[in-house]
Amino acid sequence: MPTRPKIAPQKNALIVHPDVGVLSQLQGELTKNGVTAILARDLPSALLAINQHYFELAVVNTKISEEGDGWSVAGILRLVFPKIFMTMIVAKTDVLTLRSAINSGVDEVLESAATPEDIAKALIHLEPRTPAARVQ
Repeated sequence: MPTRPKIAPQKNALIVHPDVGVLSQLQGELTKNGVTAILARDLPSALLAINQHYFELAVVNTKISEEGDGWSVAGILRLVFPKIFMTMIVAKTDVLTLRSAINSGVDEVLESAATPEDIAKALIHLEPRTPAARVQ
């Protein structure tokens, strides 16, 4: 009897960003790479998604509706999904931002100027989780 080929499980990614255009572009880029993207534009929908899905990947903007509220989402994601690969999109990279990233368990920090293609590449070509944030 022939054996069935093993199918790699599809990864789920939570994308939290207030801009619908960015959400749409990121969803398209991730879908092209075999990742299912669950989108959230605000804090309540992000929390609902966290409650309803299992995530291996996440992209969170630090400013969802107010400056800094994305860090709360990052902390919750790390608590609920300890092995998640998490990327934060920040306005600018400075020492305080990197400190917040490390404290929240963020794996990678990208500035808001990063294109959706760059963000998708950062998620698709993963490196093993390290305790410190990586800045690009």
